[in-house]
Amino acid sequence: MRRAVLSLFTTVLLALFLLFITLPVVSLFLRISPEGFFHSLTQPVVLDALSLSFVTATVSTAIVVLFGTPLALVNARRDYTGKELVDTLTDLPIVLPPAVAGLALLMAFGRRGVIGQYLDIFGIHIGFTTIAVILAQVFVASPFYIRQARASFEAVDRLYEDAARTLGASPMTVALRITIPLAWGGLVSGAILSFARALGEFGATIMFAGNFQGRTQTMPLAIYTTMQGDMNAAISLSIILVVISFAVISAVKIVTRRKY
Repeated sequence: MRRAVLSLFTTVLLALFLLFITLPVVSLFLRISPEGFFHSLTQPVVLDALSLSFVTATVSTAIVVLFGTPLALVNARRDYTGKELVDTLTDLPIVLPPAVAGLALLMAFGRRGVIGQYLDIFGIHIGFTTIAVILAQVFVASPFYIRQARASFEAVDRLYEDAARTLGASPMTVALRITIPLAWGGLVSGAILSFARALGEFGATIMFAGNFQGRTQTMPLAIYTTMQGDMNAAISLSIILVVISFAVISAVKIVTRRKY
């Protein structure tokens, strides 16, 4: 009897949770017709947001992978003074409110910022430009890649690296020919998650880069703007992000399954 009651309670709880998650998402698809969806995709505000989002998210992901891979490898294989502090700072953007991250970037790289005031002397302006969008995305998305990369490097058996060193391989050769290929699945998963996080960034972007169509208005910002006057455009962009999110989760699961 108790087992039956527990099973019923678990089923009801699971059903309510799934309903809570799926109903809002399904509602997006029910609130717009296929004709309205495809018509919205032809509007300049939607096209500009799509192209800008994919370009900036791709560039920011490339930057994260380029600089994050060596950092993750060092933290996974080396012990040094201040390592815990570096790990904490690396993970900080995950829990930091996006608005705080955007304001912090503005205080650092804005025209009157700690670094921006010196760049302004040479006519270099970062705030409220496309570069600001990329920097905001790098800031908030980097932990998703670095954490995954670090875990993947830690999972690589050191026996293979030690064997390569005994054969005369340099540290760079060991990293490029042994460690990174063995951790490749985790690195790809981390890059995919980082891309998705960059694509969905809102708070830090609007604070640091503003909301200018064709220059800093990414898809989340375009949704915020268009929902005040063109709900179909907002819903269409939301559906695209939902599909991308679902594809990202599926891709990570596939890559992780192949890894193991």
